Order: sequence, then C-alpha cells, then structure tokens
Amino acid sequence: MSHAAAFRALHHGRVPDDPLVLPGPWDAASARVFAAAGFPALATPSAGVAASLGYEDGRTPADEMFAAVARIVRAVDVPVSADVEGGYGLAPKELVERLLETGAVGCNLEDSTDEGLKDPAEHAEWLAGVREEAGDRLFLNARIDTFVRGVQDPGAAIERAAAYVAAGADCVYPIAAPVAVLPLLRAGIQGPVNVVARPGEGPSPAELGGLGATRITFGPGLQRQAEQAVWEHAERLAARLGR
Repeated sequence: MSHAAAFRALHHGRVPDDPLVLPGPWDAASARVFAAAGFPALATPSAGVAASLGYEDGRTPADEMFAAVARIVRAVDVPVSADVEGGYGLAPKELVERLLETGAVGCNLEDSTDEGLKDPAEHAEWLAGVREEAGDRLFLNARIDTFVRGVQDPGAAIERAAAYVAAGADCVYPIAAPVAVLPLLRAGIQGPVNVVARPGEGPSPAELGGLGATRITFGPGLQRQAEQAVWEHAERLAARLGR
C-alpha cells in the first residue's frame, strides 16, 4: 500500500473516542521525534514551519515552504501531510506537482486570504481542479475559515463543507470551531472532520473524538511549546552566567 493510500485509510473506520492524532513537525528533527514516538502519520503546521524558518505566519515564500516539507518527509518513514496555506497562488497543476515532488501525501488548503473569506463557489471550483490533477495521490483537507473570520454561524461552515466535499475534498477543517458546536458540525458534514486542539489544554483527543472529530491536529501549538522550553533553558543558562 502506498503512503497516500495508508494515510487515507487512517481516516476511516475510527470509533468516536479514537480520532486520528497528527502531531505537527516544524523541521526534520521534530518529525523524527514524533515518528519515533509511534504516531502513524504527521501533518506539518504552516505557522510552525514559518517560525522555524524565521518568518511570520503566512509570509513564508512558497519555495522555502516546499523545501521544508521535503526535508521533513525525507526524515521519516511515515506519511506526511503538508499545510500549504492558500496554495501560494499556484494553479492546481503546479501545486499538485510541487506537493508530489516533496513526497507529501496530503495537504491543507485554506479558504481565506488577508482580505477575508474566499467566495465558496470559486474556491470549490479551484479545489475540484486540485482533485482532478491529484487523483488519489493526495489527501485534500479543506480548511474552513469562517470561525476565525468572525462568522460564528455553524451553518456557514456546513455550507462550505458541503461545497468542498462535492469538489473532492477528503476531509474538512473548520478551524477554531467552538467545542460546543462540534456535534452540530459533525451532524451536518459528510466525511472526516479535522479539529484543532491545544496541547495539554481543553478537551482530550478522545473527548474531541466523542464530540465529532475524526482527526486532531495542533496547529503551531507543539512548536510554540518547544520554543517556550528553549526559552526557559536559555534563561537558566543566562542566569548561571550572570547575565
């Protein structure tokens, strides 16, 4: 079975209290740690990768993001999905080619820009183009940005989810959806649902699974925890040196 097929299979047949948990590596070293810990697959966070490369979230040049993903993929023997933000303005054919060149088996694709939410019909048409070019070689996770853009009506997210699934998305990701609305989203969305969690805070992965999450990702949360640990080590070292 190919890595892409194995990754897709991980999303199906799961019981409610056992969602797929995908840690987010930001470089090759962190990817090796997560793979060695036994996680069956990984999903890069664009914000975490940006931080590791010295950029603000959303400001990583496409070439550097694809190169970082390729290094992460080469470092481990488990499937890796890549957060490539809004696709960097690439046409579906070029986006798919560049993703496949990295060795990634899937991708996150956002439906908003700095200017706000994209038109859902236009975005669905673009997603359909990505699906056509990718065939079954990539698992498409369509991020829905309504909640982070201030649209709190779950119906808006459900409508976008329906359009994106019809366009060929394998999974939808209503990022920042309040925990209280997860059962409603689960009832209204066909197929797997990605939910973001905060490491060590809030409901556990099993609890989120019971509320409707098929898979759990952490955004840049794990990278930020690691950065905080480095900061604390640096402070202790500086104190010992009298600085």
